[in-house]
Amino acid sequence: MTATAVGTPAVPAPAAGLPDRGRALRAVLSTAHLGALLVVVAWQGLPTDRLSVLLWVLAGLACRCAGRGRRAAVRLLADWVPLGAVLLLYDASRGIADGLGAPVHLTEPAAVDTALFGVVPTVWLQAHLTAPGWLAVAVTLVYASHFVLTPLVLAVLWLRDRARWARYARTVVGLSVAGLVTYVLYPAAPPWLAAREGVIGEVARRSGDGWAELGLPRAGALLHAGQGAVNPVAAVPSLHTAFAVLVCLVGWSWARRRWQRVLLVAYALAMPVALVWSGEHYVVDTLLGAAYAVAVWRAVPVLEGVASGVQRRRSLLGASVTPTTLRG
Repeated sequence: MTATAVGTPAVPAPAAGLPDRGRALRAVLSTAHLGALLVVVAWQGLPTDRLSVLLWVLAGLACRCAGRGRRAAVRLLADWVPLGAVLLLYDASRGIADGLGAPVHLTEPAAVDTALFGVVPTVWLQAHLTAPGWLAVAVTLVYASHFVLTPLVLAVLWLRDRARWARYARTVVGLSVAGLVTYVLYPAAPPWLAAREGVIGEVARRSGDGWAELGLPRAGALLHAGQGAVNPVAAVPSLHTAFAVLVCLVGWSWARRRWQRVLLVAYALAMPVALVWSGEHYVVDTLLGAAYAVAVWRAVPVLEGVASGVQRRRSLLGASVTPTTLRG
């Protein structure tokens, strides 16, 4: 995940004064890619498993690299294959993190929420807030956006500014690792699982209910199948919230209009609300997720600066130890 200078696009531009002969080819391929994606979404909803999303993104980026020569294709693979491998490894390790021996915490997160609000907000919301179809759809779409928004932001950055892409990619990996370490050390049951164990009142898992309202029951089935394959006690912190907040933090510097910043904040707030109402997380989980996002977002530039300083000192040290110096 090395980066070039800020502002350098990942995809090489044609030489000045020469026609871009691949433009028509890229337009045709990108249109076909978008059409195929829309067909899949209409048939089974948004892709939510990591491998499918990465393959769709890579295919789209490959369409944008068509006609730009071998260098663009090599750069695409060199940048994205290692990143994809790290994220897939994270998913695989997350799936076994609950089997490493630490006891599952069933009561503490619910106790914190009760201390903060007097009730468990998830239980109260599901008991008092009737779920009209539009609300179920909104919750499901916000929840599912977690699986596609970060790869999309990475793809846009890779096309426009490879240095920012590299920093964002490191932040994504760092946030994933921080979450994974916490899941291993502190496995915690989400509200829907705590309710099954009788720890809190009745809670249903409603994050996928909106797919049926949209006429896409297959999407809901695929989502539940994917959820069953990962760690069910990876609740503290909420990485859904963490990545929503991270998108807000990163996008804030790009936003030039007020409505864009309002939209970013609204998304960062809508995610934890959807998670709490749907039974996926307690409020405390979402607060910790936001804190993790801010901490990692601030830590990555600092660590990059430290690494750069170490590299410069090594380079200076290597330059000072010349053959003449060694002979002396």
